[in-house]
Amino acid sequence: MKRIPNPARILVHEVNWLGDLVMTLPVLAAIRRAFPTARISILIDRRLAGFFDGARWIDEVIPIRRSGRRLAAIELTRTAAQLRLRRFDLAIVLPNSFVSALRVRLAGIPARAGFARDGRGWMLTHRTAPDAQLLKKHQVYYWLAMLEGTLGIEADLTPAAPEVAPRHLDRMREWLAARRNGARRLIAIAPGAAYGPAKEWPRSHYMALTSALAERGAQSVLVGGSGEIAACGAIASGGGAINAAGRTGIGELMALLSLCDGFVGNDSGAAHLASSVNLPTVAIFGSTAPARTGPLGARTAIVYRHLACSPCLARTCRFGHYQCLRDISPQEVLRALENLGALG
Repeated sequence: MKRIPNPARILVHEVNWLGDLVMTLPVLAAIRRAFPTARISILIDRRLAGFFDGARWIDEVIPIRRSGRRLAAIELTRTAAQLRLRRFDLAIVLPNSFVSALRVRLAGIPARAGFARDGRGWMLTHRTAPDAQLLKKHQVYYWLAMLEGTLGIEADLTPAAPEVAPRHLDRMREWLAARRNGARRLIAIAPGAAYGPAKEWPRSHYMALTSALAERGAQSVLVGGSGEIAACGAIASGGGAINAAGRTGIGELMALLSLCDGFVGNDSGAAHLASSVNLPTVAIFGSTAPARTGPLGARTAIVYRHLACSPCLARTCRFGHYQCLRDISPQEVLRALENLGALG
């Protein structure tokens, strides 16, 4: 392992999913501590770029478009040429994919650090491999181990808290002000999950929860992507809830969450984001393992039913009953939210 002597320009190739992005914050903080004077640029999917809108400790964000196979070669060539012009000294590759290592190799970056996986080890000048024990730990340790194994940078779980851009706060304050019903508390609800139905608490349970919150003097605001507008609208139809699905980018979602008093959602990127902005967060787990991918915030509660078949890590329940999710009652989730102080 060769330590890089004071690189002036560092590229961090970020991961492609919101929850994973939040879990890389301790790594980003460690990189900044190790190289305090370096110019740090973040290469990231354009849909996640807003996460860094308020980050004053990041010098540049370079958005890229994830393309289908037909356009992948064009995107790869274009991005590599763009990166080459910036003359980076070091690239730290967080995704496991072959193409992420190829991208920085084609960019001519002389030092390239990452895990030797997916047949890409030959493209990395500083590489290590995850051992079996590492893969049993919480995922946040995965990238920390890579950083230490490749560059000798010791790090801990101390995150660099994401900073919300003032312009997003201003917009979301105005947007909420026009829709609040006078309730003293505002609770964010994220009923979707990109992985599949084995991570989704039943819609009927969410509807019961929003009604119970309304009875407790709290208004709900439903959050999600453009594909979740209808589902969130159905949940929001009773109890005076607000439907914000499809109306926020990542930066605006961060701002919206920071203006709420609590959060309830499935194992999803939104849960990790809520926890990262220090919002009282209740995360509901079904097929996945909270010990591996649960939000780590100090004000976070995990609600989980460990059945004989759990965690199956499947997208759909092979038995068709989804009992790990159905058995979690709205009353239990409400109590968890109350225990975190979200309801006053």
